[in-house]
Amino acid sequence: MLIMKEGIDQIALQLDSETACISWTELERHFARGVLMTVSPGLDLVQLGAHMIHDDKSIIDAWLETGELRKTTDDDARGWITGEPVLWAMVVAPWVLVQEK
Repeated sequence: MLIMKEGIDQIALQLDSETACISWTELERHFARGVLMTVSPGLDLVQLGAHMIHDDKSIIDAWLETGELRKTTDDDARGWITGEPVLWAMVVAPWVLVQEK
């Protein structure tokens, strides 16, 4: 288990440098393609991405089950169009993960 934890930490360290604040207009095309996933503000975006890359299916399935990770909805998009959200995003192909701060 320690080896898996070290693997996650190394992936997270790399992903941290690939995470950026982004505007909704830059994310719209990913939403239109159906590859935008919303991450709950209570989760660590970088750690979640690392678990996805590491293919930790049971952890990802648990987040999907609780709704902490989910496909971005039309309601999310409408809210981000009309508001001025602070959005953080990262690419974990084929997905684009987004989290409102």
